[in-house]
Amino acid sequence: MEVGNVITEAGNAALRETGDWRTQRPIVDKEKCNKCGLCWLHCPDAAIKPLEDGYYENDLFYCKGCGICAKVCPKGAITMIEEEEK
Repeated sequence: MEVGNVITEAGNAALRETGDWRTQRPIVDKEKCNKCGLCWLHCPDAAIKPLEDGYYENDLFYCKGCGICAKVCPKGAITMIEEEEK
């Protein structure tokens, strides 16, 4: 059996791409987004990065699909969709 991304010591999660097992992915509607940054602030995996234009982008290599970003978005700009099989 092949071992997946094992996090063996505290603080090294950023070194591992951990988003490949999620079941849902966030989709951002930029027309609804007010650039408040609550999604970025609340993401437990630091998988949301600020862009130069003030919007935020999900890094799907690290996003685990928890949906917290969608829950905290005051404008409903983030929706979670089912991840497609690869």
